[in-house]
Amino acid sequence: MSIKVSIAKALAKIGGPVSKLGSGSGKSFAGIIFSKVAGIDAISELSDDLAIGSIILTGTNGKTTTTTLLIKLLSNDIEIRSSFESNTINAIATALIQQKGDIGVFEYGIRNIKYGIPDTVQRVVDPVGVVYTTISPEHAQVAGVKNPFKDYYKAKELLSQNMDKGFIITNTDDPRTAFLGYKKREDVKVHYYGLEVDDIHDFFDAETIECPSCGKELTYEKRFLNHRGVYSCECGFKRPEPHVKLTNIEFRNEKWMLTIEGNLFNYPNKHDISFKVDLTVPPFGFHNIYNTLASITTYATFTPKIDNIESTIHAVFDNLDMSFIPPGRFEVVRHGNKLIGLGQGDNGDAAKINALFMNQFIEGPLEFIYTTPDVDEEEIFDDHFEVIKALNPAHVIVVPGRKSIEKAEEYYNIIKKEYPDAEFYPLSYDEMTKRINKLYELAIESEYDYVIMTGCGEEQAMWENIKQKLIKR
Repeated sequence: MSIKVSIAKALAKIGGPVSKLGSGSGKSFAGIIFSKVAGIDAISELSDDLAIGSIILTGTNGKTTTTTLLIKLLSNDIEIRSSFESNTINAIATALIQQKGDIGVFEYGIRNIKYGIPDTVQRVVDPVGVVYTTISPEHAQVAGVKNPFKDYYKAKELLSQNMDKGFIITNTDDPRTAFLGYKKREDVKVHYYGLEVDDIHDFFDAETIECPSCGKELTYEKRFLNHRGVYSCECGFKRPEPHVKLTNIEFRNEKWMLTIEGNLFNYPNKHDISFKVDLTVPPFGFHNIYNTLASITTYATFTPKIDNIESTIHAVFDNLDMSFIPPGRFEVVRHGNKLIGLGQGDNGDAAKINALFMNQFIEGPLEFIYTTPDVDEEEIFDDHFEVIKALNPAHVIVVPGRKSIEKAEEYYNIIKKEYPDAEFYPLSYDEMTKRINKLYELAIESEYDYVIMTGCGEEQAMWENIKQKLIKR
């Protein structure tokens, strides 16, 4: 290690106690000091300390949950260095400086090339694993400017484009992430994960999805969720066979039973392995099935203790504590005779996932309490309106989900054309307690036995507050 890097590391360690108390960029204080003194390229010397190497996780949705699950799994077998919920190169450097371990697990959100610097991150961290969850247009907006989706997609690709060792682990049901692995199959190993079941299907109107290889329309044999499914193109590109797959699922109100099978190559031990587990988990939503598959695939690829794979998976998932999933997640709560589904759905993909989750419980007329997006979020509203119409509610209530009451009323007037009996409550963002109490009141006083409350919310805590009030009463 060079003298300059040694000095930078020592100064960064002094700043360590400060960063541990911080949040957001405060968590990255040690890494900021190191990068200022030694330069970003010097992070490569920190990465060299890892005996196995680094794993970087990215995607539009599911990054934090997948990273958290992977940390839980790998921590049973090996000491790790990790960072999540702080998507910067300095957060990675901070973990490399402050923590101990032979493998790194780092969440890394990328919205564009300029701010995400994915090619730089790949070069200096030199990961042995890049994990893709899913790629869709929901998070393509940066600093109030919506970037072209092709630029957003390219930024994700750059995180693995120059890899010449290790693994890409990617969602085979998503043609966009699958293609990133497909293009790199001659340079690195690729592990795909996906669904092999008939119990999950998308009931929304099918959208046209372009082939990421040639741009022509993909043909779908089966759709699981939005653009995820079993697909093929006349150019020859088609869904790769998954190495880790969900082969059976049984839905119950209080629990789900999952069967997951895997056949893949283990990196530390350098040979093929197989496993099969039957898991019992809370009814945690379709999106978390993919997060589960992503984390298990990555764990089985990189754990040095292959004899522990099945027992460790059971230890983590059979006793799954849902509190680690960020607040605001969608849940179905029983309140008296009512089933009330509520939680954050601030983009089209998330709202559709919530609707799919709720749909399995609906056995009668439904009321939809919809919290709207804001100014300049018409595309989000269009997606939300499709979700509302797909569930075909008997009654709709509209409440501002963000700041603009005027914009919320515009959205309401559009909904009212389709649902003439719809109601509007102009609740102010500045009186959040009043908004929370009214939403709670609307849910429990509904004349319907099935209620869904979702859409935008300026704070995830809003959803959690309402949920806790429902649970306690």
